[in-house]
Amino acid sequence: MPELPEVETIRQDLRKKILGKKINDFVFTKKARLNKTTKFFVDFFVGNHFAEIDRIGKLIIFVLPDEKHVLLVHLKMTGQLIYKKDDKIIPGGHSDVSTVDVPNKHTHVQFHFEDGSKVFFNDIRRFGYLSLETIEKLEKIKSKYGIEPLTDNFTWENFAKIFAGKKSTILKALLLNQQIISGLGNIYVDETCFDAGIRPDRRVNTLTLAELKRLFASTKKIIKKAVEERGTTFNNYLDADGKKGSFVKFLKVYGRGGQKCVKCKSILTKTKIGGRGTVYCEKCQK
Repeated sequence: MPELPEVETIRQDLRKKILGKKINDFVFTKKARLNKTTKFFVDFFVGNHFAEIDRIGKLIIFVLPDEKHVLLVHLKMTGQLIYKKDDKIIPGGHSDVSTVDVPNKHTHVQFHFEDGSKVFFNDIRRFGYLSLETIEKLEKIKSKYGIEPLTDNFTWENFAKIFAGKKSTILKALLLNQQIISGLGNIYVDETCFDAGIRPDRRVNTLTLAELKRLFASTKKIIKKAVEERGTTFNNYLDADGKKGSFVKFLKVYGRGGQKCVKCKSILTKTKIGGRGTVYCEKCQK
């Protein structure tokens, strides 16, 4: 699933390419997950444009110029947003490079802009969605999200509070809970725990103050670096701007179960925590 760094990369890319451009057409398939009728979407978007693109957690927010409505896009597990103009492509989201040649059978929504550019919404498993909402509804949705790394509300004080009173909660489960910390997913939770030297299966009430402070610092460090490297997805795909998601070369544990630890050279443990595949080092993480 695309996580905060991947979604932030998409947001930054699309801001540079489509803001203010008139939408000439809205194309969809019967499999498109829309919260209103397709006719409503066509009538609303054709002739309109996006004034801003924002984000909270993994939710992309396309702000409409009337300042009363927003288009919410969630990629879920296999969603992609792909910008294309002529033969130049900028992909974002799930890392299946084979689906980047658009449109294809996994393309469910297309935005056609006045300059000939297009944005395609792909989704192999079709869990992702597009939802047109009012600003008032957006505020209610935002209230359900927790503190977010790299934003002003991600302070040590707020971070420490979320651990208070959590006796039996497993650390990884807490870090993955979007109502507590928004934007983190499997990749960056495993990497954060490794960087902090803490096992992801620890119960949070066993963490010392020193460990919590390391975890706080590691969360900011890992997410900041991942955003700078354009995330982990599409690491082998060079886009129209000559960029690629290259955080994959910085992964220390995620996807490396059974391989040697980069620090101590012992074999990394692969297991499941809360139903999620998890990799950690039994020697480096306590």
